[in-house]
Amino acid sequence: MHDDVVLDMEEEERKVTNEFCHLLEKSKQLFNGLRDMPQYGHKQWQGYFGRTFDIYTKLWKFQQQHRTILDRKYGLKRWQIGEIASKIGQLYYHYYLRTSETNYLNEAFSFYAAIRGRAYYSRANREDRSPHDRSDLMVKKLRYYARFIVVCLLLKKMKLVRDLVRELSKQIDEYTTTYEPEDQLEWSLVLGEIKAFIEADTIVNVLDSDSNSIVLSHRLNPLITPPVERSPVMTLSLQEVIIVGNVADQVKFSELTLDMFRMLQTLEREPQDELAQVYDSSPAPGRVPLENGGVMGRRENPHKYLLYKPTLPQLQVFLASGYKELPPNGALLLYISADGSFPVRPQPEDTGYDMGGVLMNPKRDVEPANNKNSGQFKEHCCLFPGDLFPFTRRPTFLVLDSDNSLAFSSIPHYFDMPLVVLMSPQDVPPTFQDHAHKGSLFTLFLHSPLSAFCFVTNIVDVPIHLWDKCLAYIDRFITEASRLLTRCRGVDPSYINFLGDDFLRLLLCRYIFCDAVLRIHRSFKASQFYPRSHPALPELDIIENPTLQRYILDLASQLDVRHMLFECGEVD
Repeated sequence: MHDDVVLDMEEEERKVTNEFCHLLEKSKQLFNGLRDMPQYGHKQWQGYFGRTFDIYTKLWKFQQQHRTILDRKYGLKRWQIGEIASKIGQLYYHYYLRTSETNYLNEAFSFYAAIRGRAYYSRANREDRSPHDRSDLMVKKLRYYARFIVVCLLLKKMKLVRDLVRELSKQIDEYTTTYEPEDQLEWSLVLGEIKAFIEADTIVNVLDSDSNSIVLSHRLNPLITPPVERSPVMTLSLQEVIIVGNVADQVKFSELTLDMFRMLQTLEREPQDELAQVYDSSPAPGRVPLENGGVMGRRENPHKYLLYKPTLPQLQVFLASGYKELPPNGALLLYISADGSFPVRPQPEDTGYDMGGVLMNPKRDVEPANNKNSGQFKEHCCLFPGDLFPFTRRPTFLVLDSDNSLAFSSIPHYFDMPLVVLMSPQDVPPTFQDHAHKGSLFTLFLHSPLSAFCFVTNIVDVPIHLWDKCLAYIDRFITEASRLLTRCRGVDPSYINFLGDDFLRLLLCRYIFCDAVLRIHRSFKASQFYPRSHPALPELDIIENPTLQRYILDLASQLDVRHMLFECGEVD
């Protein structure tokens, strides 16, 4: 009888071990298969992602329920549990990237935080394994840290980011000292990138009463959403966003330049606390994500594609996919932060291709073998305005941040569809040029107008009570700008079509703030320092409107920098 019980227990334990091995192998296959799924389009990857989440949910719960048996019979190590949690964190992070739902960032954070809190990787360099295996495990640990830092940056958990950077630095030192690996320079570069990114993103220090820095979020929330006098033509909503970063020397981390990092937050709503996952002491995959953002009845944020240094064919594929996915009243926003490609002809004849454009990443295998006749031909890896003409068959909102942004100022209105182009200044005054690698001034204005105002007036520290006072002036400006856009007769109908969308309305009002501030700033005296829009907004009624200028001057007075601006009527 006793022997039968023992045999039954052994059989049960064998079944548990076999099932765990099956789930583990299946999860790895599905996870690796995600790399082969197309990054564009919604439908292609949705079902596969669901199956992958499902198997990881089973695997996570299974190892929890049978931990004792797996410890004894399978020899389950803590780092292996950490690997499962890390993969689930990665799934949630990539789901956030594909759906733009910020609540999935919180899900990813929960799993990454559990790995650190329970020290799943603490014995990674001391497990009973060969030196080669231990080295591989250390690399997994370093990658986990890098991924966790990205999630914390996006969630603005800056104190934790700094703690993680210190820990990562120690881990890299230990890794390079112990194994003298070939990739030690790469990890040193990663660490340098993270530190440079954090430093560059700190434009102004907002201080509490004890002079400690306060971390602020710049995602959309009800307090900063501009009011609007609605009309029947405001039917469009922003549904698809493509964010492109290709500035050669701009600070970046992972595959996000600082401009991309700022713009993606600008086009997201602040996560709602009541919608965030409530975790028990052991984080488990919550719901299998749904395409529209799980529990939400409609998508709260527009769907985004983040393209770091894409080739021109890659960008065109994503553009075509984005337009294909647009619902009937949807609009697409294309944001490009890139270096300019300037025209060869001094007197352009074709506005589609003779004005130059913005550079994408070169595709080496199709580049011409020699450049003897380079003067006769166009740059292969340049996105020209003419490349976008076919896409203007659907409502299109373009934001160009480049030293050749004006190349896009004459896109024709062929198809009678709403079309707006916001273009950055082509240059900044010499005093600000040293900061170019720390992100664009134009994008900063669109992301955080008050931070940008402080930057151009050389303000580094602002007490929180003063910051809040200044935000009130910004809010008054934005409210009045929104009112003027709906009431001025000279405003092109395309602007009115886009004003019904909260994100696009905010971008337009912040664009007006940027233009209005730079025009009355004493250091920005030349036209190349001003942004442009197409179609042009009325200058006298909106950009140089006396009421808007007065709000800017009152803001400057609050910060004691009024002497840096021209008074009303003083500008030429």
